[in-house]
Amino acid sequence: MTERDAEQGPRRAHDRVASLVCRVATRICALPLDVVIETMRPLPVEPLAGAPGFIAGLAIIRGEPVPVVDAARLLGAEAGAPRRFVTLRVGARPVALAVDAVLGVRMVAADRLSALTPLIGAVAGDAVVAIGTLDAQLLVVLEAARLVPDAVFALMERAS
Repeated sequence: MTERDAEQGPRRAHDRVASLVCRVATRICALPLDVVIETMRPLPVEPLAGAPGFIAGLAIIRGEPVPVVDAARLLGAEAGAPRRFVTLRVGARPVALAVDAVLGVRMVAADRLSALTPLIGAVAGDAVVAIGTLDAQLLVVLEAARLVPDAVFALMERAS
């Protein structure tokens, strides 16, 4: 690593990140491909009492109860009828993200992304880590590890 590389940090302008791109209401969202387990049709979801409004509930995926995050509600849009689940690895636990469509895998250039300003970050919440453009559309980059608050996992433990 050169001194210049160290100054620019781990993600330089020419870096590209493989991302799963999804549509959520009118937004395009990206998830780092390294946390994606699979995509599937939506499964039945049971509500989880006491969970935040963007947690649709729990679904049984591969024999295990998994929290389902309604991406539309997470991003401030009206809840719809999601057409796909994207299962993500969050630490040792799976999480399902309910989206309208999976658009495919794309290489997202770091120089097309920018960190959130404090004002936008306060509105977007912890789950949105960057915004940018992809094919002249607004792109919202989500951080899988921040999708489900620890309190939801605690509720799951109590419910089981």
